[in-house]
Amino acid sequence: MTDRSTADAASLVPPAPERRPAARTHHGDTFDDPYEWMRDKDDTAVIAHLEAENAYTQARTAHLEGLRERIFQEIKGRTQETDLSVPSRRGEWWYYGRTVEGKQYGIQCRAPLASPDDWTPPVLSPESEVPGEQVLLDGNVEAEGHEFFSLGSFEVSNDGTLMLYGVDVAGDERYTLRVRDLRTGENLPDEIPGTGAGASFSPDGRHIVYTTMDDAWRPDTVWLHELGTDVAADATLFHEADERYWVGAGFTRSDRYLVIGVGSSITSEEWLVDADDLRSEPRVVWPRREGVEYDSDHAVVDGTDVLFILHNDGALDFELVQVAASDPSGARRVVIPHRPGVRLLGLSTFRDWGGLGYRRGGLARLGILDYADGDVRELEFDEPLYAVGTAGNPEWAPPVVRIGYASFTTPGTVYDYEIASGDLLLRKQQPVLGGYDPSDYGQARVWARAADGTPIPVSLVWKRSFGEPGGSPRPVHLYGYGSYEHSIEPGFSVARLSELDRGVIFAVAHVRGGGEMGRQWYEDGKLLAKRNTFTDFVDCARHLVAEGYTTPAALVAEGGSAGGLLMGAVANLAPELFAGILADVPFVDALTTILDPSLPLTVIEWDEWGDPLHDAGVYAYMKGYTPYENVRPDAAYPRILAVTSLNDTRVLYVEPAKWVARLREVGADALLKCEMVAGHGGVSGRYNAWRERAFELAWLLDVLGVADTDDQPKSAAASS
Repeated sequence: MTDRSTADAASLVPPAPERRPAARTHHGDTFDDPYEWMRDKDDTAVIAHLEAENAYTQARTAHLEGLRERIFQEIKGRTQETDLSVPSRRGEWWYYGRTVEGKQYGIQCRAPLASPDDWTPPVLSPESEVPGEQVLLDGNVEAEGHEFFSLGSFEVSNDGTLMLYGVDVAGDERYTLRVRDLRTGENLPDEIPGTGAGASFSPDGRHIVYTTMDDAWRPDTVWLHELGTDVAADATLFHEADERYWVGAGFTRSDRYLVIGVGSSITSEEWLVDADDLRSEPRVVWPRREGVEYDSDHAVVDGTDVLFILHNDGALDFELVQVAASDPSGARRVVIPHRPGVRLLGLSTFRDWGGLGYRRGGLARLGILDYADGDVRELEFDEPLYAVGTAGNPEWAPPVVRIGYASFTTPGTVYDYEIASGDLLLRKQQPVLGGYDPSDYGQARVWARAADGTPIPVSLVWKRSFGEPGGSPRPVHLYGYGSYEHSIEPGFSVARLSELDRGVIFAVAHVRGGGEMGRQWYEDGKLLAKRNTFTDFVDCARHLVAEGYTTPAALVAEGGSAGGLLMGAVANLAPELFAGILADVPFVDALTTILDPSLPLTVIEWDEWGDPLHDAGVYAYMKGYTPYENVRPDAAYPRILAVTSLNDTRVLYVEPAKWVARLREVGADALLKCEMVAGHGGVSGRYNAWRERAFELAWLLDVLGVADTDDQPKSAAASS
C-alpha cells in the first residue's frame, strides 16, 4: 500500500502527457503536433490525463484552501442570498425572479396586476408574501439529479396560460424544449430535443418558433412547431446552407412580424414573416451584401407600418433610416445620419418612441428617440465611468422604459425612465451587505500610448484607503478581451471587492479589436491587424509600470475565450512584464482550430480571424501569433493558470490542455483546471460559480504576494 506522504509527493509531479507523432501540413508548411491526440475525449487516456491535471492543480494550490474559503464566504456574505428582482409587466402579470438562500438556481415567478393602469412595479420584500404569486419554474427542482443545469429559453404565451423552457444538463448549449400548462402545472406532450437557445411562442400561443444547429454547432435552421402535433411534422421556416452564416428568429415587440436574422461577423440579412400567417413565404428586408450589416425593428409612425433600420452601408459607425415595411428596399428617410466616432448600437422600438443605444467617448450611452422629428434625448449620469442600457421591456406601449445602470463602484441599479416627465425613477439597487460604501472606492480612466501612437483607454478601480493609484506601486489585476467588437463595460462585481479590499487595483485595457472606441477600433484589431490587440495590451501594462502604478512583480493579467488568446499571445510577447497570467477557456490553439472547418463554428470565425485554410498569407500571419505554436524555449514565463471545461463547444478543452503541456516542456510553471461537467460559461449554479471565482482569485492573490492574516485581509507592498 502506498503511504500518504508518497502519494502527496507524487501529486506534486506535473502530468506529462504522451507525445504521439502527428503532422499538420498546409501551404508547404509542416507543423509537428505531438499533443493533438488529446482532442479525442472518448479516449480514456485523455480523461485520465485531465483528471491527473486536476489532481496536480489541487495539490499545488492546497495551501490556498483557507484563502479560497475566506473569499467564498466574503462573496456569500456580501450577497443578499434571498432576494427578488424588480417585476416587469407583461399582459396581466408582473414577472420577476427569486433567489433563496442555500439554493443554486433562480425561481421564476409572477403576480397579477392590481389594475390595467398599473405601471408601478410592486416593491417586493423577501420577508413578505406576494399576493397571488405563482411559481412558474424552479431551477432547483429542474436541476435535481444533474451536475450541470442551464436555462436557454424561457417564455410565457401572450395569454399567460402556457410556458416554454429549454434545458441543457451537459453544458454543450443544446437544449431540450418543453411546454407547461400554467393552469394545471403539467407539462404537455410536446418535447423538442437538440434546440438552440431563444425559442418563442407565436403571438396566438399556438406555435413555437425554434432553431437547431448543424454538426459544427452553427444555428442553421428555423422551425415551426404546432402545439399538440408530432415534432417530426415540424415545418422548416428557413434554412441557411452557407456555412459562414448563423440564423436566429424572434418576434417584434409589436407582435406584427417574425424576424429571421441571418448573420456572419461582417454581413447580415433579415427576413420578415407575417405573425398571423407563419407558414407564408418569408420576404427579405435587404438582400445580403458582403460587408453590410443591418438590424431592423418595426414601429407604427403616423398610422403606417415602418421599419427602422440601423446599417453600415457607407456608414462606418452606422446610420439609422426609416423605410416602409411594405417595401423595405424602397425610399429611405435618414433619421440619424452617420457621425464618425459615435457608434450606433441598437434601437428598441416601442409604439410611440424608441430607446437608442450608442457609444461615444468610450462609454455606452442611452437616448430616447422621438419618431416625429428624429431628436434623441440622452439620459445623463454623474459618474465618469458607467454602463447603461435598456432591459426587461416586453410591453409595446408603456409610459416608461426600464433601464439597467452600474459602474465599477455603483452596484447594479434598475430605473424606470418616465417618457413624459423625463424623471428617472429608482426601482432597486443591488444590495451589497457588510457595510459597503461606494465612496470608499475610486474609479478613473487613464490613457496608455501604443507603439504606433494610438491612445489606448485603461479603466481603473481601487479602494481609497490604500492610496491613490500612481502614488506608489501597488498590486494590479489587468483584464483584457479585444475581439468581436465586444466592449468591456465598467460594471460592478461583488467578487471583485475581495481583491480591492486587499489593496489590489483592478484595471481593464480597452484594446483594439473590441468596440469601446467605435467600429474602426474593432477593424484595427482583427484579421491581418490582430497583432494590435496583443501589443496594445502589452503597451497598457508597460504604461502602468512606467507611471508607477505597479511593477512586473505585482502585475497579473486575465482574459477569457478570445481574451484567453490574448493572454497566450502576451505571455509569448512579454513574459517579463507579468507575475502571473490567468486564462479562462483560452483560445490558445487558434490556428489548428481555424484550419479545420469540421470543428464547431470554425467557418463562421473566418470573418474574424481570416481563412488560413485557403489563404497562405493568413496562415503565415496566424502562425506568427497563435500561442501554442509560439511557446518560447528561451522565455522565463510567469506563473500561468488555465481554466477550461470538458463540454465547452466554443473553445475546446484540448486547446489549453495542449498549451499547458507545451509550456511545461520549456520549464513554465503552468497549471490546468478542467471542469469535467461544464461548458463555455463554466460551472452552473451560483454557489459553484462563487467557489470557482474564489479559486481563481486566491491563485491571483497568491501570485501577487497579497496574503491574509488569520482574520483580516492585508496587502503586501509591491516590490520594486
